[in-house]
Amino acid sequence: MCLNNGVLNMEKILITDVGVAPAENVINSWNDSLGVESIIGVSRNVYSLYSSKANLKRYIPYDYAFSKEYKISFLSILEKDKPSLAVFMNDREILEASKFRDEILTYGTKLYLPSHDVIENCTDKYQTYKIWKEQGIKVPDTMIICDEMDLKRTFNQFGDQEGKVWLRSTVGAGGRGALPTNNFEFAKNWINLHKGWGNFTASELLQADKTVTWLSIWFEGELVIAQTRRRRTWGFANRTLSGVTGITGVGETYSNDTVNQVAMDSILAVDPKPHGVYGVDMTYDQKDFPNPTEINMRFFTTCYFFTKAGLNMPKIYKDIILYNNFPTLEKKINPLPDGLLWIRDMDREPIIADKEEINTIMEEQKNMLTQR
Repeated sequence: MCLNNGVLNMEKILITDVGVAPAENVINSWNDSLGVESIIGVSRNVYSLYSSKANLKRYIPYDYAFSKEYKISFLSILEKDKPSLAVFMNDREILEASKFRDEILTYGTKLYLPSHDVIENCTDKYQTYKIWKEQGIKVPDTMIICDEMDLKRTFNQFGDQEGKVWLRSTVGAGGRGALPTNNFEFAKNWINLHKGWGNFTASELLQADKTVTWLSIWFEGELVIAQTRRRRTWGFANRTLSGVTGITGVGETYSNDTVNQVAMDSILAVDPKPHGVYGVDMTYDQKDFPNPTEINMRFFTTCYFFTKAGLNMPKIYKDIILYNNFPTLEKKINPLPDGLLWIRDMDREPIIADKEEINTIMEEQKNMLTQR
């Protein structure tokens, strides 16, 4: 909040894709910090917009491919509402908005994003893979699938003991297009269904049930803060063929030196001067080594987990860019204690718990059964 001729002016933050968990949990984190900013929520879904906790709500039309109408609509919102900061919560939208970032800045709206070429590389998972491979970072062998011959070759080269390979779309979140299979015909039909020739990769199979994410904020090449959480369960895993949904059912605060190093190396390989949010997803290979699979340049859904545990990363983010206010922390990497659990499900508020409390409940039940 600034003083202008004796009048207090409230800062405005525009955030996109509101009404769904990732953006709403960023808003929750800002509200929990007792911030004085006004939140402008933007969405293409009128129902999601209606359910958002944003102070002001704006509808913006776009589809997955985007069109000129998106840019025109977005800039008109900036002109009308004059936000001090714009925060994007959709990977594809980050890429699209970055294309006209210079025009956004002319409205006095700040951005806290990596450079455009970094966004392009990270939005395309195969491009990210190639960069990591060239930099000597351990990643699963992967190739782009352009035709049926490529698909056959991947089964021969990458198939595990059961002949399975991992298919996925090069663009998109939430496990989009993910499929583990050892059946060529099934794989071919799957790619056909998704119109995925040239936009799908096949790779060696990792441990889909053993993943970690390293969420970090950087400023002009310097690490500000990073926190790791590992996934204990995928939410709604039984609803997909792959068992991967991109939705964390149970998350756990976690720290590991190898994970820290892999995450740092992965970020610096794609961006020698990181600036903004970088969330490195890693999956363990069959030798229990974490392999990076993608980098997202936004806060993930369970950022509110960290906020409730005592680390409000969305607050840190907006305080840096709006007020040049950097946090004073004893630990920059994994300041939260290990073993805190975030337990989520549909149609109820998530809860935070200590892992030892859960273990005690399980042990008590085991004791009861053995005493019968």
